[in-house]
Amino acid sequence: MKGFFNGSATALITPFTKTGVNYEALGNLIEYQIAGGTDAIIFLGTTGEPSTMSELEADSLMQYAVKKVNGRTKVIFGCGSNCTEHAISVAKKAEAYGADGLLAVTPYYNKCTQNGLVAYYKSICESVSIPVIAYNVPSRTGVEIQPATMAKIAEIPNIAGIKDAGGNMSKTMETFRLVREKCDVYSGEDALNLPILACGGAGVISVLSNVLPAEVKKLCLLVAQGKLEEAIALNDKLLPVANACFVEVNPIPVKAAMNMLGFNAGAPRAPLTEIEPQNAEKLRNEMKKFGLVLTE
Repeated sequence: MKGFFNGSATALITPFTKTGVNYEALGNLIEYQIAGGTDAIIFLGTTGEPSTMSELEADSLMQYAVKKVNGRTKVIFGCGSNCTEHAISVAKKAEAYGADGLLAVTPYYNKCTQNGLVAYYKSICESVSIPVIAYNVPSRTGVEIQPATMAKIAEIPNIAGIKDAGGNMSKTMETFRLVREKCDVYSGEDALNLPILACGGAGVISVLSNVLPAEVKKLCLLVAQGKLEEAIALNDKLLPVANACFVEVNPIPVKAAMNMLGFNAGAPRAPLTEIEPQNAEKLRNEMKKFGLVLTE
């Protein structure tokens, strides 16, 4: 299927206190995204640290997110797992709570085959009626959705697209060629947002847009309007901040960035640690160069 969403989606951080989710801070983050024109918010994706959350925490967050967003933008929940049965369980709950769609990362650690990937996505999609976006991020999972495999996955009726965070433009282009008429392709790597959009990407699923939602949304609009010179100029300005947001493993830097902006994002959960001082300084400098006003 095509057209689930176009434009910018934010892979939102989850702000934690020492005892749980900080819902006041989460609400402020949601309002910041909506004010910035974000077309969809991804909760419980990689950036949201779901692997460190209990089932009760994740369920409560899903219910809160749907109520807080209240139809003002699309709500997408991460449901991927290295256990298909668990992924299906999360997908069903997300649909019941009112999600507009799902983001399903490939299985990880146990490393299924390409045929296993097709079976995995088929099982998830058949368990729900809402759109599902496949998520390819082999640097984290050890499993890559090959273009020919994505072409098979795209035949599943409620597969809305692929979040491509593979970092290999040659494979991305082959994926485009094979699925362009079947489903959408979304950039999952901020450094490649512009070329993927320019090649026909329907949008981006961005970490950077936690920090700069309006600007990432503008980049998508400029490309959609054919204003490539303006898009290139904006992208050139965004890239140093985007790169700084990955100076350590995600979401360590972007959580630090949101704290610098005054959003009380808290610290990442163990085993992730807070950003190293020298990297915090790099991040702070790039944010200041961009023109952001920092509170710390």
